[in-house]
Amino acid sequence: MNDQPGLILPDWNAPDTVGAFITTREQGPSEGPFAHFNTAAHVGDDEATVALCRQRLSRRIGDERPLLWLDQQHGARVRHDYCSPPPQADASVAFDARYACVVQSADCLPVLFCDRRGTRVGIAHAGWRGLAGGVLEATAAALACPPEELMTWLGPAISNAQFEVGREVMEAFVAAQPEAETAFEFSPYRLGHYMADLYRLARLRLEALGVSSIGGGHFCTASDTRFYSHRRDNGVTGRMASVIWLRQ
Repeated sequence: MNDQPGLILPDWNAPDTVGAFITTREQGPSEGPFAHFNTAAHVGDDEATVALCRQRLSRRIGDERPLLWLDQQHGARVRHDYCSPPPQADASVAFDARYACVVQSADCLPVLFCDRRGTRVGIAHAGWRGLAGGVLEATAAALACPPEELMTWLGPAISNAQFEVGREVMEAFVAAQPEAETAFEFSPYRLGHYMADLYRLARLRLEALGVSSIGGGHFCTASDTRFYSHRRDNGVTGRMASVIWLRQ
């Protein structure tokens, strides 16, 4: 990866018309449990500081276009157009340069999409509920191109070594896709619980669609202090922003 200070740059060989990055918490004005670059307005951080972080985020894109923030619900709704205030959705797509697509996360999985020609982009916020609910399938469908033409990249999320879940989570995935059982191992900490691999679950879903270009998936937000982690920080933390856009 060709990382920059405060940013993760996807290593996925996307066309030059596609811009993308993921923020970290390394540098910025946020303080306390939200230090140092929190972009989330719903977590209890100072509103003026969040606004400043969002302004800096916009400048990193390099033009005046708006960012399509979402009111994320852990569902599978996809936005196809810009609107304000933030709409309830967990994914968005763009076919031109009118806006940039954004999702926020702090253990959930951000998944970036583009087509091989670099004419359309999308992004999905995929926690376990969104994955089980079909957010990746919905995003791919919204991009309206053959799955073999899609490129995807899995951003920073909690790893299977840190993500303990109940049996109901495993059953939700296995009921829809039996091979998803391979993404779960018995928890060494609690009887009847499992360690879940979000990255493998996402790969299985994408492969089932016919998507073969799947990069990323080698992070752990809970063990890497560059990242916010809802689980590690007991729910009091900021959010990273994952952004993708079509260059003008």
